[in-house]
Amino acid sequence: MARHRFPDTRDRIQRAAIELFVEKGVDAATVRDVARAVGISEGALYRHFTSKEALVWELFERHYVPFAGRLEALAAAEPTARGRLAAMIRGFCHAHDEDPLLFRFLLFVQHGQLGRLAPGSPTPVDAVRAVIAQGIASKEIPRQDPDLATAFVFGIVLQPVTFAAYGRLPSSLTLQCDRLVAASWAAVTTV
Repeated sequence: MARHRFPDTRDRIQRAAIELFVEKGVDAATVRDVARAVGISEGALYRHFTSKEALVWELFERHYVPFAGRLEALAAAEPTARGRLAAMIRGFCHAHDEDPLLFRFLLFVQHGQLGRLAPGSPTPVDAVRAVIAQGIASKEIPRQDPDLATAFVFGIVLQPVTFAAYGRLPSSLTLQCDRLVAASWAAVTTV
């Protein structure tokens, strides 16, 4: 009932939860913390989400799988493996800079949530791996283990996000995007 009367309350809960989960960690942030940040009672929060775990899962699923679709669309617009990979990395940079807290939330909670995705659900990892595997098949990328090559790309792109989250790098990935693209291409073409 409350959901229809105050539709923005659910969105405010989700935004406050993302902020707290990134700041404190999911384990340390409590339902009470989230409710307090939104200015509602814990009971009111429970009318929107049955548990903290349900809130984390909904936030993850709502954003993670669609991000894979965004990456696939960016790749589809490019004619070469190099162009597809570059477009996807630029997509990562843009998504991070558009909403660094959401990006960090997805990065920090993925290990606890990936196992809950329905089999066959598209993921950003699968999207990047597909581009690399296609590049290997077309001989644009040297023959190699596509999973290892995908791991290289994710390390190159996501480790700076982690450093930025802890204040060791500036928070804008867009400023470093060309370098991340070049490093990723070098990583998958050097065997």
